[in-house]
Amino acid sequence: MPQPDLTVRQLISRLSDLDPDMPVRLAINPFHPMAHRFAAVLLGEDQDGRPMVYLAEDREAVQYGYLPRPVAEALAWMPPVDPPRGPHRRLRAVSP
Repeated sequence: MPQPDLTVRQLISRLSDLDPDMPVRLAINPFHPMAHRFAAVLLGEDQDGRPMVYLAEDREAVQYGYLPRPVAEALAWMPPVDPPRGPHRRLRAVSP
């Protein structure tokens, strides 16, 4: 079942405990997780005529690098990485 839309009230509530001077990035594409910068907040309507708020990325569509792995893991876009287990294998020198 799809998640209900995040409302402005919920977004404000989630952001209210954070430092208001922190930059914001938009996480996009779970198959190639990148960070983008917000540029605008726009009021419009969806295809059914319901009022909708749109958060737009910057015009240049600049990617600010890959999402940090902990962020991608928290979004379930990457599996958590566990350290290798088991005995350590030793490499031995090979003579030419």
